[in-house]
Amino acid sequence: MDVNSRITQRLAEELGVRPGQVAATIGLLDEGATVPFIARYRKEVTGALDDTQLRRLDERLRYLRELAERRETIIAAIDEQGKLTAALSAELAAADTKQRLEDLYRPYKKKRRTKAQMAREAGLEPLADALLADPGLDPAAEAEAYLRPAEGETPAVEDAKAALDGAKQILMERFAEDAELIGRLRERLWQEGELSARVLDGQEQEGAKFADYFEHDEKLAGVPSHRALAMFRGRNEGVLGLAIRLPGEDEAPIHPAQLAIAKQAGITLSPEAKDQRPGDKWLAEVVRWTWRVKLYTSLETELLGRLREQAERTAIDVFAANLKDLLLAAPAGPRITLAIDPGLRTGCKVAVVDATGQFLAHTTIYPHAPKNQWRESLEVLSGLVKQHGVELVAVGNGTASRETDKLAGELVKALSASQPLSKVMVSEAGASVYSASEYASRELPDLDVTVRGAVSIARRLQDPLAELVKIEPKSIGVGQYQHDVSQLQLSKSLEAVIEDCVNAVGVDLNTASGALLSRVAGLSSTLADNIVAERNRRGAFNSRKALLDVNRLGPKTFEQCAGFLRVTGGDNPLDASAVHPEAYPLVERIARQSGRQLKGLIGDSATLKALNPRDLADERFGVPTVTDILAELDKPGRDPRPAFKAAEFREGVETLNDLEPGMVLEGSVTNVTHFGAFVDIGVHQDGLVHISALSHRFVEDPRSVVKAGDIVRVKVMSVDIARKRVGLSMRLDDAPGDVDAGADRGRAGKDKAPPRPRRKREGKPDAEVGALGAALLKAKNGR
Repeated sequence: MDVNSRITQRLAEELGVRPGQVAATIGLLDEGATVPFIARYRKEVTGALDDTQLRRLDERLRYLRELAERRETIIAAIDEQGKLTAALSAELAAADTKQRLEDLYRPYKKKRRTKAQMAREAGLEPLADALLADPGLDPAAEAEAYLRPAEGETPAVEDAKAALDGAKQILMERFAEDAELIGRLRERLWQEGELSARVLDGQEQEGAKFADYFEHDEKLAGVPSHRALAMFRGRNEGVLGLAIRLPGEDEAPIHPAQLAIAKQAGITLSPEAKDQRPGDKWLAEVVRWTWRVKLYTSLETELLGRLREQAERTAIDVFAANLKDLLLAAPAGPRITLAIDPGLRTGCKVAVVDATGQFLAHTTIYPHAPKNQWRESLEVLSGLVKQHGVELVAVGNGTASRETDKLAGELVKALSASQPLSKVMVSEAGASVYSASEYASRELPDLDVTVRGAVSIARRLQDPLAELVKIEPKSIGVGQYQHDVSQLQLSKSLEAVIEDCVNAVGVDLNTASGALLSRVAGLSSTLADNIVAERNRRGAFNSRKALLDVNRLGPKTFEQCAGFLRVTGGDNPLDASAVHPEAYPLVERIARQSGRQLKGLIGDSATLKALNPRDLADERFGVPTVTDILAELDKPGRDPRPAFKAAEFREGVETLNDLEPGMVLEGSVTNVTHFGAFVDIGVHQDGLVHISALSHRFVEDPRSVVKAGDIVRVKVMSVDIARKRVGLSMRLDDAPGDVDAGADRGRAGKDKAPPRPRRKREGKPDAEVGALGAALLKAKNGR
């Protein structure tokens, strides 16, 4: 079986699909097809793999190809040394991870001249072999036979101690390069080891925010992502030290890892001096040094790296899931909107946009201290509402947001008879980043950055997806420890989420911004700008086909992007749907067979539901595609996002001081983590619903209960004004005195192992830890 066939077979096993599906998908990816295009328009080819499976396949394909390439390089390098045996070749061929490959390659890897190499050059390898084979030999006596003066570049062996040191280095290197031994020790440490965190001397006060980890031990393999990243942050800040330890190693007469090394090497270790042979003590010292000097530090570094990588991957998944929920949040729709960006001393910035998000007007009002122009502010807002026919008022959730929300409430009430109006609290996360960006300066060149922020708030209420794509995803505020993870992996994951969301909803070709167009499958930023330039030059596009007139947009790109772009009111009614242009002849055939005009067929549920996809399928378009087309014709351009709904904050509850345990409030979920969900209840500080308070049933994944953007009812369980913590519960029959559903609960129960006395660790201290206390509050902002 060749390399490509092996990769295909392995991917099929991992994904639980047929090899034919994998091979076909690989072919499409290699031809440059995008994941959204394949998922939507090539279901027959892939066997209807969804976008999640396709992303996973694409990621693993890259890994396995890199693995195969590295394997070939290693085999060639060992073969060049004349050391490639049939057995080693088979082991290399069977290696299924990069780590296993590197373990096997370790003894053959070119390295700097080591002490073991110098000992071999001095002729000490026979001594090492003899003492290993027969512990009954007296090491000092045997070493006398290997003394020699220096000859050329060959070092001298001046005494028995030097000879034994050289022999020890040879055996240490041999043991430390044993791939089987390393693999077993690595997995034992991972499965059985504990992560031990301790405060470094003198850091107690300075590192108080990491106090939860000053005396902390827990199973390495079970450390949750948020705690692992918190601990790594503590280590990076020089507050904490981290070590990996095996249970009972302090009490055991011989370290468990040393016993494993000895067993692999065929050495018998005895803690009792009376049972020892002449060479046992020396061999025991070789084993001890192999563990402490050669293996412990490298394995600890490697496993901490694995823990960090795993924690980062989980945190990135959390961020990606929250971002997807936020991007697919319900849009208020094309309604004229007035936005207020709250402020105190500098005033509240006000902006009005039309139903398509185009800027109309702006001003600044000063309803709060120190000017307190409440009545004058109401008059200004009332005038703007009447002048522009405003339907929605968006209030940013920053400083003075509840006071400003009260002002908006009075405005709605005052105009209720003449002007139907609704007010909504909108997240400001990332608005300041957008307003100061180069894109915003091009889009709104004549406006101050503060006014641009208000415009962004209005637009994100109308269409969160269209506006949030203009902001760097990391600035949107739904991540967990986003600054502590691999920025490259984070960006790749978030870009994929944005691409999937944009293409799932579809984009209006004649109103979309360049930022939104650039997220469409197959379109780059350059092509998106070219589309906007062509649109500005010629006016609105009247068909998808007109895209081929855009500079540098060829047939292949058209194939990838056309189905996701919508042209409303154009020459062909199908251009406003998700039906791909390549399938237009099929739809026309369906219309003819149904005896209907094309326009009459679209939206005719009775006719469409009477059709059998199997009767309409042909060699090019199979049943899955025909089924999708009929569903799209039934409800063309259907938006997959939910209906719009906003949280209603309770009057009089505006700050932490207004909260009382037992209150039941409505709020909006702002962030979901592995330990619970943060909810905005309108007091400038999101409260935490711990995972155990999300439902009466057991909850393994909080996202199975709530998602970012959900409107929920919660009960206040605890309020800690000093630490700005609010504990909430979605189990409304909970009593505050019965359970602690507050932020502190994240550090209790299974989440926290009991402290142990401080202890010394073997090897070099390696500090890396963090604090959940601060993490609970900071996770939603990713700080």
